[in-house]
Amino acid sequence: MKLLLTKFILLVIVLLIFTFSGKAQARKKADKDTEQWRYEIECSGEGVQGTYLIKVWSYSKKPHVAIDQAKKNAVHGIIFKGYPGGSGQQCQSQKPFARSANLENEQETFFKDFFADGGKYMRFVSLSTDGAVGAGDVMKVSKKEYKVGVVVAVNKAELRKYLEEEGVIKGLSTGF
Repeated sequence: MKLLLTKFILLVIVLLIFTFSGKAQARKKADKDTEQWRYEIECSGEGVQGTYLIKVWSYSKKPHVAIDQAKKNAVHGIIFKGYPGGSGQQCQSQKPFARSANLENEQETFFKDFFADGGKYMRFVSLSTDGAVGAGDVMKVSKKEYKVGVVVAVNKAELRKYLEEEGVIKGLSTGF
C-alpha cells in the first residue's frame, strides 16, 4: 500500500513538471516572437476619452499564446508604429509616440524592463473582449502558425504621461 501511494505521488509530480515546462516553453517562444515584433495593428473604433481601441493581429504557434502577447504588441504599436485611419470604423490615423526610429535601441534597457512579462506596460492596456476571440479572428497561416486578432484598449494618455516622466519621449509641448 505504501509503495502504491509513493508511485502515485511520484507520477503526479512528473505530470506537473511536464505540464508547467510545456507552458514555460510556449511562453519563451512567444517572447522570442515578440522580440521580433511581428504583429499588425489597426483601429477598431472609438474608446473612452484618452484611450485607443485597436485590433492587434499577433502571430504564434499556439493561439492562446498570441492572445497573451497581444497586450505587449498593442503598447509597442502605439509607441513605435502608430496606425492608419479606417473609413469603416471612422478612425483617425495615429502617429507613433516615438519621434525617432532608433528610440527602441537608444532606450534598450528601459524597454527591456518595460516589456518584460508582467512589466509596466500592463498598467496601460486591457483586453476589451476579456480574452474572447471571434471565430474569424483566428486564422491558420501556415502548417505551424496562427494569426490571432484581439481587440485591446490602450490608455494612451497615461502611457504618454509615463513615458514623458521617464524621459523616454519628449512632451508634446516641447519644441522640435
